[in-house]
Amino acid sequence: MASSIIPQPGIGTFRLKGQDAIDSVTSALAQGYRHVDTAQMYDNEEAVGEAIRRSEVPRDELFLTTKVWWDRLQHDALIASLEESVRKLGVDHVDLALIHWPSPGDEVAMSEYIGALAEARERGLTRHIGVSNFTIAHLNEALSVPGGEHIVTNQIEVHPFLANHKLARHCQDKGIQVTGYMPLAVGKVLHEPVLQQIAANHEATPAQVALAWVAARDIVVIPSSTRPEHQRANLAALDLTLSDDEMARIETLDIGERIANPDFAPSWDT
Repeated sequence: MASSIIPQPGIGTFRLKGQDAIDSVTSALAQGYRHVDTAQMYDNEEAVGEAIRRSEVPRDELFLTTKVWWDRLQHDALIASLEESVRKLGVDHVDLALIHWPSPGDEVAMSEYIGALAEARERGLTRHIGVSNFTIAHLNEALSVPGGEHIVTNQIEVHPFLANHKLARHCQDKGIQVTGYMPLAVGKVLHEPVLQQIAANHEATPAQVALAWVAARDIVVIPSSTRPEHQRANLAALDLTLSDDEMARIETLDIGERIANPDFAPSWDT
């Protein structure tokens, strides 16, 4: 199982730019986070790199993830994208490079971009490779093409309102680690009465309960936060143990509510 490869938890950087991104990552590293998640599309790789340089954490203790956007999936463009990411981040390699979204309408063949990603790994641009927002069908195809045997994770949206069980279980059955993004449903979990009740039982917060629920499913969480106190609380959430009854109560919140659903998204599993 690939779970030992990707540190739990990570710090997400989606929507953070410039000084906000620098401050968030700097704080997270000081709190003890060792997994930082960024992407070419986030337009913050230089800021993330600056935070890493300012940190006293040795590079070999950090796990750095970036992603290739869907408009750069042709072989040469993909390699160039990762070379650019590494340059912007100020490192000589990333630890994990992901395909951010499958090619819309399968315009670029899966074999081309998974093959290019595997080649980037062979070139030393990244230590590991993976995918993001891949459906069961996309994942099966990715695993079947040359280079697909190196895929270690599928990063997908997971939170109490979108449990994503079918896809998550399929990944895990294939030995693929699930990384869950938006685990707090962009803050919506804070206002959910069931989560508030469970949180009160544990002297915790609804956000901590949501993170503990995702992590209990053997999913790596990458919450995003700019506030040190929230970052600390998110780390502490991983020490929270929920009962089977509490896990089951949280399951009842699953309504298939998808937050990340752009017009180029694949046909999701239901």
